[in-house]
Amino acid sequence: MKLIHLSDLHLGKRVNEFSMIEDQKYILLQILQIIGRERPDGVIIAGDVYDRTLPSAEAVALLDEFLFRLAAMGLQVYMISGNHDSPERIAFGGRLMETGGVHLSPVFSGQIEPCSLADQDGEIKIWMLPFVKPVDVRHAYPDEEIGSYTDAVRAVIGHMAPDPSERNVLVAHQFVTGAARSDSEDVSVGGMDNVDASVFDGFDYVALGHIHGPQHIGRETVRYCGTPLKYSFSEKDHQKSVTVVTLGKKGETEVRTVPLTPLHDLREIRGTYDQLTLLETYRGTAVDDYLHVVLTDEEDVPDALARLRVIYPNIMKLDYDNRRTRTAADIEDAGEPERKSAIGLFGEFYEKQNGQPMSGEQRAFAEELLEKLKEEMA
Repeated sequence: MKLIHLSDLHLGKRVNEFSMIEDQKYILLQILQIIGRERPDGVIIAGDVYDRTLPSAEAVALLDEFLFRLAAMGLQVYMISGNHDSPERIAFGGRLMETGGVHLSPVFSGQIEPCSLADQDGEIKIWMLPFVKPVDVRHAYPDEEIGSYTDAVRAVIGHMAPDPSERNVLVAHQFVTGAARSDSEDVSVGGMDNVDASVFDGFDYVALGHIHGPQHIGRETVRYCGTPLKYSFSEKDHQKSVTVVTLGKKGETEVRTVPLTPLHDLREIRGTYDQLTLLETYRGTAVDDYLHVVLTDEEDVPDALARLRVIYPNIMKLDYDNRRTRTAADIEDAGEPERKSAIGLFGEFYEKQNGQPMSGEQRAFAEELLEKLKEEMA
C-alpha cells in the first residue's frame, strides 16, 4: 500500500506581504505530477490546508481544483483540519465528497471512525484526528482528567482503540515534543502545546502536520512531511519534499521523500551594496527569487531597498549586519525578560495571592478560560 503524505499547504498565505498564490499553484501542479508518477493508493493532507480560518476565494478555488484533480485520478484522499483551519469549513460537504473518495475530518465530537483501505496483505485503518486542544477533549469526555495536550491526545486515541494486530495509520496535526520549529509556525510559549510521541505507539505510521520542516520524531514512522513551500526565512535551508509511505505486512513500513522545486526559491544573500550590485554577483543567478538581503555596509545606503529591487525585484526583507546592529542586538538580548506562557504567569500570580499553587482542577479551569479568551480575540 502506497500513500502520499502532505500537510501545511497554507493556501492563500502571504509572506512579508507577498502573495504566494502563484507559487502554490505551481507547486501543487508539481505534486500532481509526482503523484502521477508514483501511482499511490491514497493521499493524506494533514491539516493547515488554508492559512486562515476564513480563506480567500482564490485559496478555496485552488483547493477545489487540487481535490478535483486527485479524485479524477481515482485516489482516496484523507484530509483533516489544522490549527489554521476552520474545522466547520473543512468538514463542509464531507458526506457528499466521500462518495468521490475525498474523506474530510468532521468537527471533533469525541467519536472518530476509521477509513479502510485494502491490499493483498489485508486492511489498513486510517484514523483522522483534526487539531484538538485540551478544552475540546474535556467537552467530549467530561469524566476524564485532561490537564495537557498529551492527556488530550492520549484520551482521544484511547477512545479510538485501534486493533494492534491490524495496520493502523494516524493523521494528526499537533506539536510533538522534540520537533524542530520554524519562525512561521504558531508557537505556544512555555511548551503548553507539546504532545509526547509515546501516545502514538499503537500506529504503524503517523502522518503529522503543523511543523514546517520535514523530520521524524523518534522512529522513522512518526513523521512531519513539512510544507511544500518555504514560508519564512528560518526555512531557507529546508529541502521541501513530498513524503512517500509504503506499508507492507504488519511492521514493514518504508518512508522516502521526493524533492520539490519551487517557482521562486526563498533565500538569503549578503554583502556590501557595491558587492551585490556587481554584474559578476548576480549574473546567472535566479534574481527573481524571494530574498532576504543583508547589507554589511557600516553606513546606511540611501534608498537601498528601492535601488536593489531594480536588480532583485522580489526582495522581501532588507537588514544590516554591522557593528551598530550587532551592538543593538547584544543590548536587546541582555535585557529581554524570560518569556512565559499565559497560564504560567497566571499560576505565579495565583500562588503569590494565595500562598499556594493552583490545584489540577483550578489549572484546567484557568486554561479553558484562557483558551476561550484567545479564541474571542482571534
